[in-house]
Amino acid sequence: MQGYNVIMIYSRSLDKLLMCKRLNHPYKGLSNLVGGKIEVGETGFEAAYRELFEETSISNEDIMLHHLMDFTYYLNHCYVEVYVGRLKRDVIVSGDEHPLFWSDLSEDFFDMSLFAGEGNIGHMIEQVNMCKHRIFSDVVLNENSR
Repeated sequence: MQGYNVIMIYSRSLDKLLMCKRLNHPYKGLSNLVGGKIEVGETGFEAAYRELFEETSISNEDIMLHHLMDFTYYLNHCYVEVYVGRLKRDVIVSGDEHPLFWSDLSEDFFDMSLFAGEGNIGHMIEQVNMCKHRIFSDVVLNENSR
């Protein structure tokens, strides 16, 4: 079974999500999260940080990723690991694979005419919202110390 990852990168202020515009199939022309294949011998976290750096130039010094959930597609013989993180500082993102952009979180991520993944991106964002206080506890702590 082939493993893949998708990586949800939130801006420092938690008001934007890093997306890419797909240039090829599947989902050509749709907005998607960054990610890729998990190579043989890699852990999920190693693959997520590698793909993140390859596709965006964001390093493990810029962000701490959390393993949010997995999707297993038995009939397609693959699974997808979902990682999420918030930038520690402002960074310039750059990549050669797909054009990158910051999407406002007010978008309808369940709109399959705009976003890849059959509504999964919307579902993942809702899951992050449900446990945001645990994932981004550094934000809560910083806000409470003011």
